[in-house]
Amino acid sequence: MEMTGNATPVGSPPLAAGHNVAALLLGVLLIVVIIAGNALVCISVLTEKALKTTTNYFIVSLAVADLLLAVLVLPLFVYSEFQGGMWTLGTGVCDALMSMDVMLCTASIFNLCAISVDRFIAVLIPLNYNRKHVDLRQTVLLLATWVLALAVASPVMLGINNVAGRHPGECKLENADYVLYSSVCSFFIPCPIMLLLYCGMFRGLRRWEEARKARLRRSIQACRKLHEANAASLPAGLPPLLPPVIEREPAEEPDPTGTAAFPPPSRVPTVSFAEMKFKPEPRRRSRAKINTRERKAMKVLPVVVGVFLLCWTPFFVLHIVRARCQACEIPPAVMSVATWLGYVNSALNPIIYTVFNTEFRRFFKNFLRQCCTFRCHAASAG
Repeated sequence: MEMTGNATPVGSPPLAAGHNVAALLLGVLLIVVIIAGNALVCISVLTEKALKTTTNYFIVSLAVADLLLAVLVLPLFVYSEFQGGMWTLGTGVCDALMSMDVMLCTASIFNLCAISVDRFIAVLIPLNYNRKHVDLRQTVLLLATWVLALAVASPVMLGINNVAGRHPGECKLENADYVLYSSVCSFFIPCPIMLLLYCGMFRGLRRWEEARKARLRRSIQACRKLHEANAASLPAGLPPLLPPVIEREPAEEPDPTGTAAFPPPSRVPTVSFAEMKFKPEPRRRSRAKINTRERKAMKVLPVVVGVFLLCWTPFFVLHIVRARCQACEIPPAVMSVATWLGYVNSALNPIIYTVFNTEFRRFFKNFLRQCCTFRCHAASAG
């Protein structure tokens, strides 16, 4: 990846120096939001029992990548923007910055790809999936995201950026072949794989839901026949031995009052099929663990992927065009906007979790309420 000062087309002189106060203010605000939001994500998963799921451990890995980006990359990026695109910290710091930028952005993408692989296994091969603890396969998958991200960034660490005629006032990836290599490995290969896995996952979820409804319909028909047979076997005028059946789909959430299973004594007792418990076959018991909460959690992940693609696709397209097309003139302002948009993505993921995930939202509200209460007590004590 390249910075805005890095947004100067290859072969052209660097931008004129000038203090950009707006970029400084925006950058500081962005850094604070990224650190605060992703730190809350990590704390919530590590402390909240309801959030200790294997998927959320992958989300923590993604949050760590965003946190490191905000701490190690964005301050120098904002400094470069504040200087009007000029780089004044030397080529060694620039190469270290480019290495961290490539590795952390790649780690974010690979973490999203690892989440899609994990979800695909959970839906399509549920018998082999561990939902309670991170097993060896999931540990290897988590480690692989960081090892592969390091491998993509390693050429910069090994000196591929040290080319003849390098301008010290620019901080960018100098090797056009490496720009193509890193963009393909970091974005254009994992993203289609990720989308295909999510398509397969949601097709599997749809088949699972249809099979669940079919089993429910068969149970309803069997119970209806049993009820009719019971009613037909009794003499006229006597009430049936079995209560009547109310046919309805199972509710998404349990009744908080706990009164749904206990009808009023003055009325004829009824049985809802939502309340009837059927013991699943042993071979399908793991498949039945895909509960309402997990299905809702799965629906958050495509939103995260969609926002990621929306934020980073313009940058990677312009990144390759600028490196491979010497005659193409991309305005520095356009490249700057694309770069900022990519970094903004690191601040959006915690917001997405808060909006779409009940457990994250509840934890964030409680945490912020406790912080406000603590500050009020501290202020009153002072």
